[in-house]
Amino acid sequence: MSSQAWINLAYLTASMLFIVAFKQMSGPRTAVRGNLLGAAGMAIAIVAACFEQPVTMSIAAHGIWPLLLLVLFAAIGGGIGATMAIRWPMTGMPQMVALLNGFGGAASMLVAAAELTSTRAIARFGDGASQAVAVTSLEPWTQFAIAIGLACFIGSVTLTGSLVAFGKLHELPQFKKPWDSPNRQWISLALALAALFLLWGVFSTSQLLFFLLLVLVAAALGVTLTLPIGGADMPVVICLLNSYSGLAAAAAGFVIDNSVLVIAGSLVGASGLILTAIMCRAMNRSLVGVLFGGLGTTTTIDADEVYAGKIKSADTEELAMVLEQADRVVIVPGYGLAVAQAQHAVRELADVLEERGTSIAYAIHPVAGRMPGHMNVLLAEADIPYEQLCEMDDINPTFPETDVAIVIGANDVVNPAARNDPDSPIAGMPILDVDKAHTVIVIKRSLSPGFAGIPNPLFAADNTLMYFADGKKALIDLTAAIARD
Repeated sequence: MSSQAWINLAYLTASMLFIVAFKQMSGPRTAVRGNLLGAAGMAIAIVAACFEQPVTMSIAAHGIWPLLLLVLFAAIGGGIGATMAIRWPMTGMPQMVALLNGFGGAASMLVAAAELTSTRAIARFGDGASQAVAVTSLEPWTQFAIAIGLACFIGSVTLTGSLVAFGKLHELPQFKKPWDSPNRQWISLALALAALFLLWGVFSTSQLLFFLLLVLVAAALGVTLTLPIGGADMPVVICLLNSYSGLAAAAAGFVIDNSVLVIAGSLVGASGLILTAIMCRAMNRSLVGVLFGGLGTTTTIDADEVYAGKIKSADTEELAMVLEQADRVVIVPGYGLAVAQAQHAVRELADVLEERGTSIAYAIHPVAGRMPGHMNVLLAEADIPYEQLCEMDDINPTFPETDVAIVIGANDVVNPAARNDPDSPIAGMPILDVDKAHTVIVIKRSLSPGFAGIPNPLFAADNTLMYFADGKKALIDLTAAIARD
């Protein structure tokens, strides 16, 4: 077989691994294997790309140095990625995902910029067949011109939008409050129209000036689209930006005629859109509403009116007595559990209760944490049995028969205002029906609101006992108290 045939075979193998990896990552039992398969597929694709004709021609013209540079930059990028993966805490995974989405968008945009610059240079200074090919590629409305424009536009929007999402998820002061300017929608509309005009310019002329202006306008559009979105809607935004990064990669694949990049980008783009739709349903949001309606912004609900004189706190011994009498306990983890690194402590508490004959289940909301699947990964890290992890639709009908529900760091996903208050910013969002349990124990440092910024009537309910403490310490103390008895 020819060298190109071997390259195509490698790309086919990589694509098959990507597809299998996506399937494997759909469940917690096989997610690790799926990640490894995806990494293997990408490694094969990178090696195969080093044997593409542009690389081999560059090596023939300049010696081994182009290949050494490729290896060097691959090692640097791989080293940075490995360091981030190892050192980044589990609580920061949403921020890391946001950064990776942004890097993907930036890479696609830079590939488009490099290819446009190179092609224009060949069309001007090249000779023979290469010049003719370059001139043909730069003609109006060719695949090259359209792909260049789309990679630039989508990549730039993804980059800046992801950086803003990172700032919000990391709770940086300048991003903590949503941008609530009355003219923000008009500003976004003006930028979108300008971007469309510049896209037309790139499609029809392949001029570098249009490309550079498009980078700037699209980058500004990414900021104005993401900045107004409140924290409660960030899981949707993360999924959407993930889709954008895939679409930008697919466009970059068309720019350089790389089939595996088109396939991988399409897979990421399609899966991101599907996940976005799932998240919108889980939060009772419309995608248009999230992006343009200002949902998830702060509210003026007075916490004193909700909590005044109604909060009942309890100490370790009291709660231990309650748990000792329970036949069925449902544990509801939230982002606070991740912050406290309490996944192993909660497993130890569950083990002690199970030894006493208590039935244990974990109620997982689709958007618990800061991104889809965050809680599942966190609990799996503590070797919690997969069969005990129950999705919202499965666990909700069982809450009326639940003796004790233990809420650890969850807030918005258990807020009954979503069900009872039509004026609430989270009105209509499906929640875990924790308030229907016989007794609710809420472990929380304080009465501070969740990411949506609103008070939670659950904390003031008649059947709720508040346990104000660090999540990990509280669980350890409860476990010790029950074990003593």
